[in-house]
Amino acid sequence: MDRLHDAARAVMVLGTTSGAGKSWLSTALCRWYARRGLKVAPFKAQNMSNNARVVRLEAGDGVGEIGSAQYFQALAAGVSPDVRMNPVLLKPESEHTSQVVVMGRVRSDLRSVPWRERAALLWPVARQALHHLCREFDVIVIEGAGSPAEINLHSCDYVNMRTALEVNAACLLVADIDRGGAFAHLLGTYLLLQGNERPLIRGFVLNRFRGDQSLLHPGPEALRRLTGIPTIAVLPMWREHGLPEEDGVEEHGSRSPLSGAIKVGVIGYPQASNLDEFQPLRNRHDVHVVWVRSSHQFGSLDLVILPGSKHVASDLLWMRGTGIDVALRNRMNDRGPILGVCGGMQMLGMFLHDPGGVDGAGHGLGILPIDTTFASEKLLRRTEACFNTLAAPWDALSNRTFSGYEIRHGRSRVAAAGDESRPALATLDGDPIGWQSGSVLGIAVHGLFECASTLAALFRVANRPLEDVFDGLADFIDRHVDEATLVGLLNSR
Repeated sequence: MDRLHDAARAVMVLGTTSGAGKSWLSTALCRWYARRGLKVAPFKAQNMSNNARVVRLEAGDGVGEIGSAQYFQALAAGVSPDVRMNPVLLKPESEHTSQVVVMGRVRSDLRSVPWRERAALLWPVARQALHHLCREFDVIVIEGAGSPAEINLHSCDYVNMRTALEVNAACLLVADIDRGGAFAHLLGTYLLLQGNERPLIRGFVLNRFRGDQSLLHPGPEALRRLTGIPTIAVLPMWREHGLPEEDGVEEHGSRSPLSGAIKVGVIGYPQASNLDEFQPLRNRHDVHVVWVRSSHQFGSLDLVILPGSKHVASDLLWMRGTGIDVALRNRMNDRGPILGVCGGMQMLGMFLHDPGGVDGAGHGLGILPIDTTFASEKLLRRTEACFNTLAAPWDALSNRTFSGYEIRHGRSRVAAAGDESRPALATLDGDPIGWQSGSVLGIAVHGLFECASTLAALFRVANRPLEDVFDGLADFIDRHVDEATLVGLLNSR
């Protein structure tokens, strides 16, 4: 494919480590360039995350899934998310296996292919998606993965420098200075790059800085002498930017809750997924979100949430091993609010059926009157759903409609034959996707807390609009990065 015909300019955000701040900075740049009238698209060749969103396929016919980070980056850019923006998504299922999603669809045939061999098969797909975007947009903001200088993986790493070289991207290298060792990370990463890769690095970024910037001297100057690369920005520590964490709910360093804040516990089983949907709760001063990994934590919680799960049966086994299953039953008997979402709802049911060996069979927690059968084909859809009239403590949601998304293998139904229990939630077509039993509510659809009206009904106060979050990111960039530098990145190839 002839890259000379691509119209777009590419800016790439690389990190010295995972968690350096690539995702939020890429999102900020998407909004920053879009506010200047440019047509912007995000791109990440391969993401590894169990946080995913349902988006349209490239041709617009049907839906697929991509990593949540690229979903939010597309919204920040003001464009419709599609599968080209994250052509490969790896969804970890255990310490050693991942589900492979290619152009939005599960590829079961690739699951057992060794890492290096699989990369050779996936790069042509990612490369084609990248060039398609380059021909349609003015600017592509590319996010790297991990570090671009993992010398043991360099031959099969197509997410970082191979992508950068493909479109001659102007690259920023970000280090988390709060962790310590930032200058060594930046220099070491630069020196480990190949000779043809180093010229693509246009600037260093020190992220999450706290304190007196004069103490950085002579670090940036020494780096420039050694590499020829300027440090273009020192970004202050900013925990309240409002974006979800890439891999879940951050446990440390969150904003301090108000006195009397509602304490929400999210069960932290090992394969918890789609945790980004709880970010609107974390953005509130009147809500304090905590991980729950012990039955001893239940006493102080106002609401307990069982989130989605990439492996329902194994996470259910983990809960039984920790005693959390008993704590949930006790909480139900005490009429304490419990919410199960997708896989969390399935765990709350009576039984899990798995005729095709997709997830695992066995008894559920027996709290909701439903059975779940795992189908080999994953259900992906955007969903408009409406609550029926609910009993307390969920009565504030009665007759409210919200938009969400479904990503699941499990199909749930009322367990007892002939039971005419009315569902708590149904699609607008009447498909039941939620049930209530006392203080326990289970729903198969994600996105309840991302809907302003349902959030306001539950917590009485509306949440910060997502558009304000994106504009806040761009404003932050305006304050801390020279405009000419960012414009110059588009003219540097």
